[in-house]
Amino acid sequence: MSGDGEAPPGAGRPDGAAGPEPVRPGALTGIMELLRPRASWGQLVGGLLCVVVGFAVVVQIQSTKRDTTFATARQDELVGTLADLGQRSERLRGDIRDLEETKAELQRDAQGDAALQEARERAATYGLLAGTLPAEGPGIQLVVQDPRGGVRAGDLLDALEELRDAGAEVVQVNDVRAGVDTYFLDARDGVEADGRPLRAPYTFLAIGDPHTLTTALNIPGGVVRTLQGAGATVSITPRAKVAVSAIRSP
Repeated sequence: MSGDGEAPPGAGRPDGAAGPEPVRPGALTGIMELLRPRASWGQLVGGLLCVVVGFAVVVQIQSTKRDTTFATARQDELVGTLADLGQRSERLRGDIRDLEETKAELQRDAQGDAALQEARERAATYGLLAGTLPAEGPGIQLVVQDPRGGVRAGDLLDALEELRDAGAEVVQVNDVRAGVDTYFLDARDGVEADGRPLRAPYTFLAIGDPHTLTTALNIPGGVVRTLQGAGATVSITPRAKVAVSAIRSP
């Protein structure tokens, strides 16, 4: 037996065997804390700087490689490269010229179409004014019944002039298309218009604003009153569509 009171080895173990003592839980925790990596802000900044510097070095190396490609190239290689670039540049300039020519052609075509459309519109306007084209549109129908034969050429001319003054664009009298030089003459059997005989009833077809035309004919002392004074019966019918089919020879 030991005389200093110390416990024999293995006294604290259940089987009483001798050996190293077990590590206590508190001591194990302290060791793990020592082994755990501790990163400070300085270390993080230092690591980031290392990454940036490494990236810059790689970029510099790549740039140096590209620069040295031409620096180490032979003269014939440089001449070939320049020739190839010149050919590409010439092809691009040719493509640009082709595109500019195409653009110019399209512009000319557009201008040509616009000019053609304008010419057609002018021809249509002149044809209507000259009476060489048929026409249709809103207007009125003026019918003059002359049972006593009292209507004279001057009365019909007054009616035509009144319609024109009121804005009638196209006028037809019976089967005669009125033009800028249309005239009326008294004849043995009635009235002639442009050398062609007219028979009552005299029917005017006028294209224009129906309300304006009707108002102009019905003004006090106007055409309607004059025709009625000559023994005629006058009727005016506004229409949404008046077809003028008679034309004049060009």
